[in-house]
Amino acid sequence: MATRADELIDRHRLRRKLTFWRVAALAVIAIAVGWAASWAYRDEYGGLAVAHIAKVKIAGTIAEDDDLVEQLENIRKSPAAKGLILEINSPGGTTTGGEQLFDEVRRVAADKPVVAEITGLGASAAYMVAAAADHIVARKTSIVGSIGVLVEFPNVTGLMDKVGVKLEAIKSSPLKAEPSPFTPTTDEERAMVQKLISDSYDWFVGLVADRRHLPHDQALKLADGSIFTGRQAVANKLIDEVGGEREAVAWLATKGVEPGLKVIEWKSGSSRSFFFSKALARLIGLPEGSAGILDRIGADRIFLDGLLSVWHP
Repeated sequence: MATRADELIDRHRLRRKLTFWRVAALAVIAIAVGWAASWAYRDEYGGLAVAHIAKVKIAGTIAEDDDLVEQLENIRKSPAAKGLILEINSPGGTTTGGEQLFDEVRRVAADKPVVAEITGLGASAAYMVAAAADHIVARKTSIVGSIGVLVEFPNVTGLMDKVGVKLEAIKSSPLKAEPSPFTPTTDEERAMVQKLISDSYDWFVGLVADRRHLPHDQALKLADGSIFTGRQAVANKLIDEVGGEREAVAWLATKGVEPGLKVIEWKSGSSRSFFFSKALARLIGLPEGSAGILDRIGADRIFLDGLLSVWHP
C-alpha cells in the first residue's frame, strides 16, 4: 500500500512540474511572438510601418536629451508618421534643453505638421518647446506661460561661519568661478550674471513674438513670468485653442493628415526590441521606462545646471 501511495505522490509531483514548464514555455512563446510581430510591423526608423499620427510625451524636467532628439529625427524621416502631436506636461528646465528640443521640433515641422497639446502644465522651457509647434492646444485649466530665465545658487556663508569653516581661493581674476556659494555675491558678479540672463531672456521673448505672431511689446508684456490658464492663454494668443487630443487631431486633418489615423505614442529608445523589453520589465515587476524611478521621486531636478527656465509651484 505504501508503495502505491508513493507512486501516486510522485505522479502528482511530475504533473505539477510539467504544468509549470508548459505555462513557462507558453509565456516565452507569447513574448517571442509579440517581439516578432513588433519587428515585422515596424519600419527602419523604429516606428510602425502603417500610416499613423505619431505622439511624443514631454514630461518632467527638461534637459538636453539626445535620445529624444534622435526619436524626433526618426519621426521626421518615417514615411508612416503623417503628423506629430507633442503632449507636454512639464514645468520647464534648462534653457539649453528647451532650445535643443525647439530646434528639433522645427526640423520636424519643416516636413510634416506638428501640434502641441499642453495637458496639465506647459511653462517656461516647456512652453518654449510648445511654441515650436505650428498649433497649440491646452485644457481650460492647464497652466501656460512663465516666460523667463533665472539662475539660482545657494549661499552657505552663514552656515560656514557657524561651523567655523573658511574657504581660501587664488584666482586669475576676480570673476573667475563666481558667483560662489562660499562667498558673498558682489555687485560685479551680479551684473555679470544679469547679462547672461538678459541675453537669454531677450532671445526667449523674440522667439515667442516670432512663433506666436505677436508684436514685440506685447510679447514682452506677457513675458514677466506670469502664468495663465488655458482660457487666458487663448485670449493672450499664447495658444490657439482650448482642447486636447481630439482638437489636435482635428487640426492635423486641416493640414492634410488623413482623418481616422490612429495616434501612436513613440517612446524614447523605440526600436524593434522595444516591445520585448517592455514585456520583460512587466514580467519581473520593474518600471517600463528606464527613468521611471527617478521621475517618481523627482530626483531629475537635482541635477539641473546652467541657466534655467522653469516654473516652481
